[in-house]
Amino acid sequence: MPNRLAQATSPYLLQHADNPVDWWPWEPQAFEEARRRDVPVLLSVGYSACHWCHVMAHESFEDEATAAYLNEHFVSVKVDREERPDVDAVYMEAVQAATGQGGWPMTVFLTPDAEPFYFGTYYPPEPRHGMPSFGQVLQGAHQAWAERRDEVTDVAGKIVRDLAGREISYGDAQAPGEAELGQALLGLTREYDPQRGGFGGAPKFPPSMVVEFLLRHHARTGAEGALQMARDTCERMARGGIYDQLGGGFARYSVDREWVVPHFEKMLYDNALLCRVYAHLWRATGSELARRVALETADFMVRELRTAEGGFASALDADSDDGTGRHVEGAYYVWTPARLTEVLGADDAALAAQYFGVTEEGTFEHGSSVLQLPQQEGVFEAERIASIRERLLAARDGRPAPGRDDKVVAAWNGLAVAALAETGAYFERPDLVEAAVAAADLLVRLHLDDHGRLFRTSKDGRAGAHAGVLEDYADVAEGFLALASVTGEGVWLDFAGLLLDHVLTRFADDSGSLYDTAADAEQLIRRPQDPTDNATPSGWSAAAGALLSYAAHTGSEPHRTAAERALGVVKALGPRVPRFIGWGLAAAEALLDGPREVAVVGPSPDDGATRGLHRTALLGTAPGAVVAVGTEGSDEFPLLADRPLVNGAPAAYVCRNFTCDAPTTDPERLRASLNS
Repeated sequence: MPNRLAQATSPYLLQHADNPVDWWPWEPQAFEEARRRDVPVLLSVGYSACHWCHVMAHESFEDEATAAYLNEHFVSVKVDREERPDVDAVYMEAVQAATGQGGWPMTVFLTPDAEPFYFGTYYPPEPRHGMPSFGQVLQGAHQAWAERRDEVTDVAGKIVRDLAGREISYGDAQAPGEAELGQALLGLTREYDPQRGGFGGAPKFPPSMVVEFLLRHHARTGAEGALQMARDTCERMARGGIYDQLGGGFARYSVDREWVVPHFEKMLYDNALLCRVYAHLWRATGSELARRVALETADFMVRELRTAEGGFASALDADSDDGTGRHVEGAYYVWTPARLTEVLGADDAALAAQYFGVTEEGTFEHGSSVLQLPQQEGVFEAERIASIRERLLAARDGRPAPGRDDKVVAAWNGLAVAALAETGAYFERPDLVEAAVAAADLLVRLHLDDHGRLFRTSKDGRAGAHAGVLEDYADVAEGFLALASVTGEGVWLDFAGLLLDHVLTRFADDSGSLYDTAADAEQLIRRPQDPTDNATPSGWSAAAGALLSYAAHTGSEPHRTAAERALGVVKALGPRVPRFIGWGLAAAEALLDGPREVAVVGPSPDDGATRGLHRTALLGTAPGAVVAVGTEGSDEFPLLADRPLVNGAPAAYVCRNFTCDAPTTDPERLRASLNS
């Protein structure tokens, strides 16, 4: 019989709806039940594409004896971290503070007042590798609660007090200048892996936000070292196994330093961020590889993540059926020489094995290989390789596909809107711009309430119950701002302003510091607040960037001031931990560059010369430049006010730091002014 999770909108919670565990969702009634029964709460946090979450569920939460013990001695609460990032952030901070590490599944034992007293991540069904079994952990937590209650509550109270003392206040600091950005670049150079690209050792995550900073820093200063790190990292990733060489799109991370073996889950946010980064790399260098990867990644998102309602699903699982009924990580993606021969025949299989790096020994498990791309593509016959790739992709499409987490997350869809809008504009793919518009329409129609407040998620055309957090408001505003620049439709600027007004009134304090949850949101044991990037840009940095762009579009002093105050944290953290505040560093580059404001006016939206100036403006590399386009006298954008045609011809106006260049009708002059 299904448990309470059967009514959830989260695919991850629905995966546990038939567990014998008597799960509760995160709600006040669960903690009231714990008080009534005088038992502790087991909080289990994960997400749909998490491999070890599935493993622990199968080993423990589907086990009748384990479930019976849980049901007798605990109130069990299951949380989807992607649906409730606030809950996840608060307790992950406690886990990391207590153990020095974190991850998912996250396992936390709480008092009925939601105060944590014992922490962990994955626990096996029997002791192994120095870890206790899950059963032993449950027995220990139950005995501590029953026999040493005072000690447990003292520990929990101390943890909560310690978390309360971690509040961040950088809102009164100045935004970073040349010195801090130079120190950040130097820090990245020290951590850079010159042989393999990327930063640090294994596991290696795509450094999307850092690459965006490097591209902007090069555009503003001409620092060739910044461009080289960005270019080489992107090339190594694109040629590695972390990139799907057949279907496009990136896996979550590489388990090795060489980008060979991925953790195979594919996340919307990674692909949205990387699609945009590769498009920006092409814009800066003209790299054909960057162009291809940007377009293939955009096509992957539209083909495999787009929902029936026009939004984008959250993720594809790492695991899939291997054809024998077993769920195996990477089964959908890997190849052996024998499988190549089955699909291609002996001659083409031998060529494919050489081209994609498929060996008898394999690069993954059980002699299978993850496809990679050679450094010297030019020595292979392009038409034959294209035919091989097409046949392999068709054969792979016949395999059991990975599961899809089809909830729509507002923040990640905002990132996808920005990526698809810009990629479509750069490469003259109106279908990608249309996909961006459809996703933006869904966010307005389904995720925005009548007061301009965002719901975090939706599924199957139904909005979830949970309030949006700071990253939702900031990333959706970012997407709307990019869409406004690409489409010339000022309504997207208006919607961005609506969201950013909520940032100012509900997420900021008097000093200008930002919180991840609104002042009127559900009160947890601590109001979460984190300015550092994780898998996605921090809400703090994303808000700073969006506020800055909106101020450039509108001239709004409150938004500009809020952006500058928010960037005070980058002045403090950028020189020390640049890998973890890349989006904030990118926003700081835009601030130092102006950002530049570009207005393109023409006689009609369909005028060819106007379109040429507009495209040139969008392709400018000036960090954070904002672009408005419209007809003479249009009130779509504030930047168009008092901008006439020049001698009857379409013209572009470029302003920076309250100073404007002479208008130009020449795309080459406009290009020069935006690429210096």
